[in-house]
Amino acid sequence: MGRIFILDGMWNKSLAAVRSFGRRGHYVTAGEKTRFATALFSRYCNRRVVYPSPTEKKKNFLNWLELELDRYGYDVLFPMELATQTIITSNRERLSKNCRIPFADTDLTLKIHNKAFLMQYAGAKGIDTPKTYIIDNPSLIHKLAKEIDFPVVIKPRMSSGSRGITYVNKKEDFIVSYQKVHKSYPLPIVQEHIPWGGDAVSVCLLLNFKSEVRASFVYRRLREYPVTGGPSTLRVSIKRNDVQTVASSLMKSLKWVGIAHVEFRVDPRDGKAKLLEVNPRFWGSLQLAIESGMDFPYLLFRLAIDGDIEPVSDYKKGVMCRWLIPGDIMHFISNPDRFGLTPGFFNFTIKDDIISLRDPLPVLGRLSSILTFLYDKEIRKLFKGRA
Repeated sequence: MGRIFILDGMWNKSLAAVRSFGRRGHYVTAGEKTRFATALFSRYCNRRVVYPSPTEKKKNFLNWLELELDRYGYDVLFPMELATQTIITSNRERLSKNCRIPFADTDLTLKIHNKAFLMQYAGAKGIDTPKTYIIDNPSLIHKLAKEIDFPVVIKPRMSSGSRGITYVNKKEDFIVSYQKVHKSYPLPIVQEHIPWGGDAVSVCLLLNFKSEVRASFVYRRLREYPVTGGPSTLRVSIKRNDVQTVASSLMKSLKWVGIAHVEFRVDPRDGKAKLLEVNPRFWGSLQLAIESGMDFPYLLFRLAIDGDIEPVSDYKKGVMCRWLIPGDIMHFISNPDRFGLTPGFFNFTIKDDIISLRDPLPVLGRLSSILTFLYDKEIRKLFKGRA
């Protein structure tokens, strides 16, 4: 059996990974900068650790992590958040002498995470994207305001969730809105707003060390919070070869290694699935893939240990999984059509990211994480960004 260390234990995806390995009998350590973290409450944790903040105390974190890896002899290290992932890959030489780190290099990761680069690259490859305006000089926004059609979306070049995203419906609001986003996220991009009504579809991929696709999975978002667009609170597994092919071709051309999450939205005006972004990390709805039979954490582990795996493409479609606490609850509260939802909010037969009779305590972990809002500004900022 392997020894796995999973970082960033606050998040649902971290809990999904802990459960995946624990149920297979592996030795699992989960860590976070606070004890009030969802994954650390799982019965499948053999060891729970609290470490220095990777972002606020980077040097202390790296020193602590190096000692931890030396002492406990892990086979594979799993950073679950992008900030932690890039810190680790930037220090791969220092850390990989004691364990495997099956993630892409930092420079390529940050390049793909940059929406301006991605839109330009995808456009050059002939991939459908929303019409995008990349501004390198803020003084040009007055000229742009006269030329573009509204509504538009202003997006930070590098962010996750709905952090920093602003919708602008009228020309007279554009300059002020752009300047507000620019103040916090320099030189955001501007995109046409794809009308509501088209499916939001995501492709999850695993590529080997030769950038060959070894696993792929597609799902559709059914509900999000905020309702106008944000992290998914309910999703369903589907089969859709068109987006699967585009996403695979894109990541292969980038010479990507490891896991990736590619997001599309179908434009109801022309029926085309248009690329929105690539998340070069584990995604929040990871539990859905595992429930559907596509266990990405385990497959990545096997890739790291064995050097390669056989391609895996078969999974169950029609599987639904939701993030009830607090995501789908917040969607229900804020959706004016809350009692007309399909499937209904009160359908408790749907699988859940956190709630499990076999492993009930992570619910307490999620609820206790609210305590961190009382004293930890970094955690408040992270949760605000997710919403």
